[in-house]
Amino acid sequence: MFGSGKANQGEIDISALDWLRGSQEFLRMWNGEQEGLTCLIEPRAIGADPFVFGMAMVDAIRHGAKAYAHAAGISEEHALGRIWEGFDAERDSPTDEPRQIDPEGKPN
Repeated sequence: MFGSGKANQGEIDISALDWLRGSQEFLRMWNGEQEGLTCLIEPRAIGADPFVFGMAMVDAIRHGAKAYAHAAGISEEHALGRIWEGFDAERDSPTDEPRQIDPEGKPN
């Protein structure tokens, strides 16, 4: 995507973020009306220990709180609290069953 300057509808355009060059992507997420949440994860980009993925998710949650605070005009603390509530609700009662994607891109 770097340098193209074009994003698909709903895609986050990162073409101007030159400081990402050389970085390795390990996660993409989408929310669809029919499909619900879709996550594509490439753990090899961050290493063999799942502990690092956990750290990355907490960092993402903190960044998400800042983004929600800015976009919704609420405090970061409120946004973070609501995110943790959703996190805990999903941990307590999952609404989704993770599936693996085969080499042709079809869910197993």
